[in-house]
Amino acid sequence: MITLGLDVGGTKVLGVAMDPAAPGRAVAEQRRPTPPGGGGLSEVLLELVDELAAAAGERPAAVGVGLPGLVDRAGTLVMGPHLPELRHLPLAAQLRDALGLPVVVDNDANCHAAAELHGGAAAGRAEVLVVTLGTGIGGGIITGGRLLQGAQGFAGEPGHMVVDPGGPPCPCGRQGCWERFASGSGLARLARDAAVGGRLALPVELAGAADAVRGEHVVEAARRGDTAARQLLDRFGWWVALGLSNLVQILDPELIVVGGGLVEAGELVLEPTRRHLEQLVMGAPDRPVPSVVAAQLGEDAGALGAAALAADLVVAPPPG
Repeated sequence: MITLGLDVGGTKVLGVAMDPAAPGRAVAEQRRPTPPGGGGLSEVLLELVDELAAAAGERPAAVGVGLPGLVDRAGTLVMGPHLPELRHLPLAAQLRDALGLPVVVDNDANCHAAAELHGGAAAGRAEVLVVTLGTGIGGGIITGGRLLQGAQGFAGEPGHMVVDPGGPPCPCGRQGCWERFASGSGLARLARDAAVGGRLALPVELAGAADAVRGEHVVEAARRGDTAARQLLDRFGWWVALGLSNLVQILDPELIVVGGGLVEAGELVLEPTRRHLEQLVMGAPDRPVPSVVAAQLGEDAGALGAAALAADLVVAPPPG
């Protein structure tokens, strides 16, 4: 038996076929560009299903899809910042009718969390917070060994937790959201501010101009031992830890798994995050502070997690 997972990103759709007995590994993989604005998305997904089934040599038992944005319990995309033309799209129902198969559609960060739970860093754990640090911040909450969805299915959007009401505007319409400080775009903003202020000579040299400095230039400079770059990453780690500490107070996880593109920086980001988290969590050092570890499944995690959620439909289909 195989299940399929389709991860819809801002620029590409990654599809994998997965054997549920080996949930951390794809047996086939296909990619397609994401249609501009999301128009024709259903057609692209159906084509990927056919291609993956042919590559795997068998018809899937179920299909899972991960989408950026608010996805309700029925598998309807209510809204997505990278798919502005698609609102209240009943994608799960559309695909189910077209394929005649069980279909689950969920938020992409929930899919990342499901992948790490089934075959990655969170395997065997019951209370876990999974946070993805990319262009923005996504999150998935695992409690009792299962994903927490909330009343409507919208649980796990920590990136839009306000940490500074007077902070920079966020695309969500508010100000000072956590992801304005602790995401890849947040690191880039912190870096450009420091570079314009004359405090990041090596990153500016790598970028060619102060206003061109991005997070990758800071990370490369830090790898070369640049003191100013390491100090900036320490400040960035404080912002990451601030948001995590708020979530720890609410959720009391045993483990925090950090994924997304910024994890490629490794300990340059994780070490200051752990250190500041130890200082920011209320009650430390008298209470256990959850470990912070890197996600294990990389860029395939969203698609593998969608396939894992699809496998759950087959193993334990919902009542009714």
